[in-house]
Amino acid sequence: MNGNAASEKRNIVVVGGSYVGLKAVEFLTAAFHNSHKVVLVEKNSHFHHLFAFPRFAVLPGYEHLAFIPYTNAFHGCPPDSARLVRGRVTAVRPGKVEYEDVLDPSSSEPKSIEYDYLVVATGTYMPSISGKKEGIESMRQRQEMVKHAGKIAVIGGGAVGVQTATDIKDLYPAKSVTLIHSRDRLMNAFHPRMHELIMERCKELGIDVVLGDRVKIPAEGFSNDGREFEIVLSSGRKVTADLAVVSTGQRPVAAFLETLSPHALSPKTGGVAVKPTLQLADPAHPNVFAVGDVAEHGGPKQARPGFRQAQIVTENMQKLEKARQEGREVKEEELETYTPDPAGIHLSLGIVRKRNVIFRNPPTPEGEPQYEMKDDGEETVNAAKVWAMRAPGITDYHL
Repeated sequence: MNGNAASEKRNIVVVGGSYVGLKAVEFLTAAFHNSHKVVLVEKNSHFHHLFAFPRFAVLPGYEHLAFIPYTNAFHGCPPDSARLVRGRVTAVRPGKVEYEDVLDPSSSEPKSIEYDYLVVATGTYMPSISGKKEGIESMRQRQEMVKHAGKIAVIGGGAVGVQTATDIKDLYPAKSVTLIHSRDRLMNAFHPRMHELIMERCKELGIDVVLGDRVKIPAEGFSNDGREFEIVLSSGRKVTADLAVVSTGQRPVAAFLETLSPHALSPKTGGVAVKPTLQLADPAHPNVFAVGDVAEHGGPKQARPGFRQAQIVTENMQKLEKARQEGREVKEEELETYTPDPAGIHLSLGIVRKRNVIFRNPPTPEGEPQYEMKDDGEETVNAAKVWAMRAPGITDYHL
């Protein structure tokens, strides 16, 4: 099945419909709706509000808010400028994306969509959730495990680990919570002041923090069956727990690009190797771009910088298309480049007191960060606002 059959317009394909992928669709449809159809290829049935996942895996009653239908995903785009294809991309070839139809898993033949330009915005690997029902059930299972555990170890001191540990201890103060991080500082991508603020909060809550010690995760994983077990650290130290929550980061979802170019992926990280123009590092494919968490662009792996990357990709695509129409090559110095942003984050640090911090790294190493600690956080991590933005008009949050 060819994706061009339903339209005479040529295709711009965006792979991945999370925060940055949808922003790319928004920018691209505004710029190209007269000449191209933007096709979003997304395997999930619902938009995953990932920022809320740590909270809803601890706090019962709101898990349905984390999965937003794509029903009105293109409401801000010009009419008939975008369409959604439910598929899992398996390969990319020059001018063509191949995918498995997730709505028809019995089909043995991959389907394909031709493209003039391709934007990869697949982010990092998440445990497979085939639909909203399965996602809700998974969160409820975690909630029950947290509720019944007495000694909880959270492994990984990034944003997800810190949020998980502080939420658990704030909601269940009688539980023992240990936060273990292999680096010497929590949230080590940020200015040291961030680590200090989090440590102050952990002390206030009574969270035991172990730094500079790596967990030896068993090949079969932790039992997490309610019985106590020992977590062994590289130093030889042992931590007793009856629940281990692993939050050590995820690998990029990009292996499907290997069919396009042997130089597409970073051998170190598995992410997409890109130029400062956000084009694939392989010069043979100037019409392929990558943005967001999946790309090795040197900037923070966060939504707001990803939005700027999506804007840069749109501008560069416009320049490439203009040059194509004029029958000439584009020199790289004509294209816009991405300069890494200072890392910034809005981080929740507990449920009951609604503690949260807005933090932004300084633009230079010798500068001072900007931050504000507040007690005005929302239990649902602003999920209703995200629904209004992603699916306006839909008020049944169970859809």
